[in-house]
Amino acid sequence: MQDNYIYCIGLMSGTSLDGIDLAYIKMHENLYEDFRIIQAETVSYSNEWKNKLQEAINYDEKDLQILDVNYGEFLGSILNNFIREHRISKLDFIASHGHTVLHQPENGITLQIGNGQVIANVTQQKVVCDFRTQDVALGGQGAPLVPIGDRLLFTDYDYCLNLGGFANISYEENKQRIAFDICPVNIVLNHYTRKIDLEYDNEGEIASEGKINMGLLRRLNELSFYQELPPKSLGLEWVQENIFPLVDKYEINIPSVLRTFIEHTALQIGNVVENEATILVTGGGAFNTFLMSRIEFYAKTKIKQADKELINYKEALIFALLGVLKVQNKVNCLQSVTGAKKDHSSGEVFYPKK
Repeated sequence: MQDNYIYCIGLMSGTSLDGIDLAYIKMHENLYEDFRIIQAETVSYSNEWKNKLQEAINYDEKDLQILDVNYGEFLGSILNNFIREHRISKLDFIASHGHTVLHQPENGITLQIGNGQVIANVTQQKVVCDFRTQDVALGGQGAPLVPIGDRLLFTDYDYCLNLGGFANISYEENKQRIAFDICPVNIVLNHYTRKIDLEYDNEGEIASEGKINMGLLRRLNELSFYQELPPKSLGLEWVQENIFPLVDKYEINIPSVLRTFIEHTALQIGNVVENEATILVTGGGAFNTFLMSRIEFYAKTKIKQADKELINYKEALIFALLGVLKVQNKVNCLQSVTGAKKDHSSGEVFYPKK
């Protein structure tokens, strides 16, 4: 009997450096909403890798090329462990997002390290990766890429909101998918919790004990990005230039920094989401119960928590879908989302060499 399913691994590393998400997916080759996450796990970064990735933005071209290869070897070994531990025998390809080091679409630059050929060689598997470069070359933002998955997999929701390093949202408007980055989230919150030797603020407990710095909140809300119309996207460089100096100027108390930034995040999300809408919320921020309560306050809606597996691995799932669409030569980047000259099928395919 013919199996009409595609088996692939989606691999994702977010800007907040929470770790590497791997999801082994079974997906119908035509009815994409017929999918199952068979196995999934997150591999935490060592301090050494975390430091390398945080510093990579300052590397020169030669050092970035070396890091690209080394990181590809690292991802390949993690994938081999995942495949072995879960005894995965059916595997059509690996779809890797890589790790974003540079993202300056206005300058025609975007770089996700994790060399596809190296991953293919280490795993001896077909690899689909580098999903952003073509879009930037076509005049697009190269981000966000997830909305094509929102459109094809999660039609029951008015909005799909991801709370990762950045908050990004997607929804249908006039039969077009609209999507954009709203504001930073965990990339800022985790930066400040690390100053008190915590990886993150569990359920927003520390933030809930802080006081809102009204001057800082006002200045954050006045940033020009929030007045820009989509398509628009954010990167680490923007945060380093606009957010950290502002926060450090106005507030040194960590609970108050977290409290103020959560209020800022929730308010910006509330500005986008219509009242009483149905919202699928995924990403690590979905577990920050204090943040979620503030989003509900500003969005004037009750948000039902999604399945834990979907919250954690939605992006890995959708990068697997992007890989499926690329292999099928179907559109996986939407002009209405990124601002590119046209819809297109983005990504590079690498085959293993002995």
